[in-house]
Amino acid sequence: MIDEARLDESEHGRVAKTDGWYVVNATECRWYRNEKFGEVCQLEGDVRFRQIGVNIHVVRPGQPSCHYHSETEQEDFLVLAGECLLLVEEQERLLRAGDFVHCPPGTRHVFVGAGDGPCTILMIGARTPGGGVTYPVSELATRHGAGVSRETSSPAESYAGCPRWTPAAPRRAFP
Repeated sequence: MIDEARLDESEHGRVAKTDGWYVVNATECRWYRNEKFGEVCQLEGDVRFRQIGVNIHVVRPGQPSCHYHSETEQEDFLVLAGECLLLVEEQERLLRAGDFVHCPPGTRHVFVGAGDGPCTILMIGARTPGGGVTYPVSELATRHGAGVSRETSSPAESYAGCPRWTPAAPRRAFP
């Protein structure tokens, strides 16, 4: 049998501290904020999931979720609320609640908040040993504040000079 994970309570929300199965409400989980890249709900807790990464990301109008990038693994996204722009393979697509995005390995992409309020996106990505990421130069992404000036495969290099993620109180409601 698989044991239930231990969940600890903190000022920043409930966090899974051990491996195992668990049930937690996203409005009670640990959240992080970044003035440039929005807010993220860390559903995984302190023990990262081995096969699939899952989080909820909230961006405001004009705010990118990260830098334009591609990964060696599949990623999938579901817009839960609000509107955002998907920048994908040098194209722009307006997305609304209910829109699903599938990115096979190697698909260059990023999300940028749009509309008149926050956009909430469920983000899911495969994980395998040796997986990697590339941040290509993109004029489109740069126009939206999501570009890099030099291509790199180093997250540390890509995000050097960007604001750091800081723990935040749980988001008690979704927009």
